[in-house]
Amino acid sequence: MDLHDFYYDLPEELIAQDPLEKRSDSRMMVVHRDSGEIEHRHFSDLLDYLKEGDCLVINDTKVIPARLLGVKEDTGAAVEVLLLKDASERYADKAAEELTSAGSDTKINTRIWECLVKPGKKMKPGARVVFGQSEEGGKPLLSAEVLDVVEDGNRIIRFEFEGIWEEILDKMGEMPLPPYITHKLEDKNRYQTVYAKNSGSAAAPTAGLHFTEEMLNDIEARGIRIARLTLHVGLGTFRPVKVEKIEEHHMHSEYFELSEEAAGIINDTKAAGGRVISVGTTSTRTLETVACRLQSEGGASDTQVVRAMKGWTDIFIYPGYTFKVIDGLITNFHLPESTLIMLVSAFYNREAVLSAYSEAVNERYRFFSFGDASFWI
Repeated sequence: MDLHDFYYDLPEELIAQDPLEKRSDSRMMVVHRDSGEIEHRHFSDLLDYLKEGDCLVINDTKVIPARLLGVKEDTGAAVEVLLLKDASERYADKAAEELTSAGSDTKINTRIWECLVKPGKKMKPGARVVFGQSEEGGKPLLSAEVLDVVEDGNRIIRFEFEGIWEEILDKMGEMPLPPYITHKLEDKNRYQTVYAKNSGSAAAPTAGLHFTEEMLNDIEARGIRIARLTLHVGLGTFRPVKVEKIEEHHMHSEYFELSEEAAGIINDTKAAGGRVISVGTTSTRTLETVACRLQSEGGASDTQVVRAMKGWTDIFIYPGYTFKVIDGLITNFHLPESTLIMLVSAFYNREAVLSAYSEAVNERYRFFSFGDASFWI
């Protein structure tokens, strides 16, 4: 299929720049796949479309403040570093190297990450960056060295610090908002779901931003089960498709975990005839990855469509794909020609999706990360 097959016109003023005051006040376009009917509702109406015995699958990943602003140690030139994925295990030998603070016996802690660096041209192996100053005004709170250059020009960087990594990030890092959001985020918790738990994402699973604690409690009280999985969202999910034939596009890998408990809930739901409704494309990609691997091993059955698993996935879902797990999809409105709108088009069909998006534009829905929701059932 051609990339332009997934293009639509979007007025810039429909790109949401700020989250709503109340999460569930967002609008929700409900698309019935069997009839083609479209309803315009609010996210707080979600329970009208869920039934006892259904299962919602949510991604409990937590966004880390992954945007770091520093300077080159030798020239003082400004450098922006965006943490993409933890590579400490892959570069265990480098992470284990003994480092000590100059003039003392203090052991320096390290973390190794694959990063996007701007500007990257002069950030070759051996280049060093410093971030911030300690409270005493002496040595920097965080230092880093480029170890390697990998696919797409990303850098493998070893970070060096004293203390606790998470505390350093909280102090030094900023939330890595997408480039189409130009407003400053006043409350960084609004770029987290209310159920965010496991740190590691460079971007939020934005379909989940509409839920409140109250909604989740009401959902479970109605006999609708909630299964939690983790997929750490990397920028590869949002990377522009640069090939004309979409089949030639390659997705970056992202780490996922599906627990025994969550797998049991999903399998029980399917066996009892309930619907599995995925909250977001990240949850969808995780479920379909696990189902594909189970099927390839000959383990799939009427009573087991997924099983507990952890690992990396680079699954790319586009029209022609046969879904194995999900029966419904809650998601935001996605960028033209993105892998995300391709996934939605695979779940319904391309022409119908583009027609629904056109109606969303006419109805002045808010688009992208802080925008409104769509529910495909």
